[in-house]
Amino acid sequence: MDTIVTTGLTRNFGDNIAVNNISISVKEGEVFGLVGPDGAGKTTVMRLLAGLMAPTYGDAWVYGCNTIKDSEQLKDYISYMPQRFGLYLDLTVQENIDFYADLYNVSRKKRKEKIAELLAFSNMTPFRDRQAKNLSGGMKQKLALACALVHTPKVLLLDEHTNGVDPLSRRDFWRILYQLKKKKVTIFVSTAYLDEAERCSKIGLLHQGKMIISGTPDEIKSQIPGILIGIRCKKSREVIMNLKKELSPLSASLFGDKIHVVLPGESTQILQIVKQLLTDMGVNAETEIINPSLEDIFISMIASDTGGVSNVS
Repeated sequence: MDTIVTTGLTRNFGDNIAVNNISISVKEGEVFGLVGPDGAGKTTVMRLLAGLMAPTYGDAWVYGCNTIKDSEQLKDYISYMPQRFGLYLDLTVQENIDFYADLYNVSRKKRKEKIAELLAFSNMTPFRDRQAKNLSGGMKQKLALACALVHTPKVLLLDEHTNGVDPLSRRDFWRILYQLKKKKVTIFVSTAYLDEAERCSKIGLLHQGKMIISGTPDEIKSQIPGILIGIRCKKSREVIMNLKKELSPLSASLFGDKIHVVLPGESTQILQIVKQLLTDMGVNAETEIINPSLEDIFISMIASDTGGVSNVS
């Protein structure tokens, strides 16, 4: 069962196309990661799926509900956690969850057991009487998630839910999401962190409102348009400039202390060409063919200007 489906989803703000002709499908119990830099259109997609904004063109369905025509019914099935979730800082952890339980009309009979479950799996039970303003950033995010889950949604929409959260809290957050996945909750997350994308069942890479590629992390990493070569050397910025001038690579970027360059052609032949060029430049370097990361894919596909969606799912 597909719980999220979009067809040609487009949203314009005046002359600016924030979301450009996006068509995706997400199955029940999948974790779909929408990945892209700031300004790529991630939040706009989230708001369209939550029924908070109407598309300029195209349609979206979530759990069988059209996000505009069935917006009232949609509220029964989804929970949307924006970047700034509305916690009440002067209320305790328990009081915040009770407040959202009231908003979602969760019965008193079901509420006690549900809240105890949420506090337990988020490790928040010891802090139930602490005011939200006295929680760390990661704990505030876990409290926000507990509030979003109090009515047991079928679909969870999370907009950059771990932005600014420490690594341990990010790990805890994903542990909770995996528990929800086992319960067949469909999870749609947006993130700028490519390492988080590796945790998703499927991902879509978004750039300037366009979905440039989608599929599983392994499928996407197999789609690099060329051979990826790693170069470790001194004067790396000078080397990058010469690689671009002499070889016209699909992309050439600095990753830590290593250059990643993507070139078309046969791997053995290309590696020899790169080695010879470096020798001619008088550069002493270590070179090797390496397996691409999602970051390599994203950079190379933007640089090569694919101009559309490449869907490998």
